[in-house]
Amino acid sequence: MDKNEIATTFALHIPEKWENVTIEGLLRTKWKAPKKLVHSIRMEKGITVNGIHESWKKELTPGDILRFHGLYESNNDVTPVDHSIEVLYEDSHLLVVNKPFNMNTHPNSPGETNTLANGVAFHLQSNGERCRAQHIHRLDQDTTGAVIFAKHALSKSILDRLLAERKVKRTYLALVHGIVEKKSGVIDKSIGRDRHHNTRRRISPSGQTAITHFRVINADLIRKLTLVEIHLDTGRTHQIRVHMSAIGHPLAGDALYGGKSIFPRQALHARRIVFPHPLTEEKICCEAGFLDKTPIFNN
Repeated sequence: MDKNEIATTFALHIPEKWENVTIEGLLRTKWKAPKKLVHSIRMEKGITVNGIHESWKKELTPGDILRFHGLYESNNDVTPVDHSIEVLYEDSHLLVVNKPFNMNTHPNSPGETNTLANGVAFHLQSNGERCRAQHIHRLDQDTTGAVIFAKHALSKSILDRLLAERKVKRTYLALVHGIVEKKSGVIDKSIGRDRHHNTRRRISPSGQTAITHFRVINADLIRKLTLVEIHLDTGRTHQIRVHMSAIGHPLAGDALYGGKSIFPRQALHARRIVFPHPLTEEKICCEAGFLDKTPIFNN
C-alpha cells in the first residue's frame, strides 16, 4: 500500500479478543461511534471484510481484515507550514506531537499560520497523506508538550469520547513560586470567566467543576520555587494556572495569574500522555521532552 492509499483508506485486523463481534457491534457498542457517523458509513458502504461488502450483522472471525473507506477529510482548511514539529507517536488513525512554546494549538483567526495545526498539516502533506487532522485537546500558547490529533472522523469521535470519560491521562510539570508545604493534594475549586478581563479565568462557585491533583517533586530553597507534578480530572481553560495561583503558588513566569516574570513564559509542560488507542484499545504512552533551552525545569 502506498502513502496516497493510506490517506484514503485504512485496514484493521480482527484480533482474537473480538471473536464473534459484528461490524454493527464494533461501531455501536465497542467504539460507541455517533449515530450520524455510523449511518453515513453504512450509506456510503464504507467498510469491506476481506474485500467484500458483508452484512453488518455477520460475526467476524479473528484474522479478518476490515477496510474502511471515505473517513478521511481531504479538504484541509489549515495552511501547511514547516514548523519542524516533533512527532511522538503516529499511525493511520492519529498522531501525538510535542508543542513548542509561543505557538497556538490551532489557528484562531484567518491567515494565522504559526500554529501546531499548521505544522501537523505540513507533516502529513510531506508524507503524502491528504487528510485533515483535528486536535483532540489544546494547550495554551506558551504551554509546551504532548497534544493528540485525530486523522479521520471515526478516530476523532472515539478520542473525543475517551477524553470526556477521563480515559486520556495527562501529566504536567509546573514550576511554581514558593515552597509548597504539602507533599501532595487535591484542588477542587470551580472555575469561571473573569468578567473584568477577557482572557483571564477565576475561581467561581457558579463556574465549571475543576479538580487538580498535585505532587511535589522537589524544591529550590534558594530561589523559593517548587517543581510539582500535576494530574487533571477536568480540562478547564487555564485550570492549572488558576488553581495553583488560588493556593498561593502561581506558576513562575505566569504574569497573568500573579507569577513573576523570571522566565519568558509560564513554566508549564505537558510531560506525559497515556490513553487507549481509539480502535485497537492498545495502551499508548508518550513522553514529551523539553524543546526550548530555557532551564525552567532543571531542578
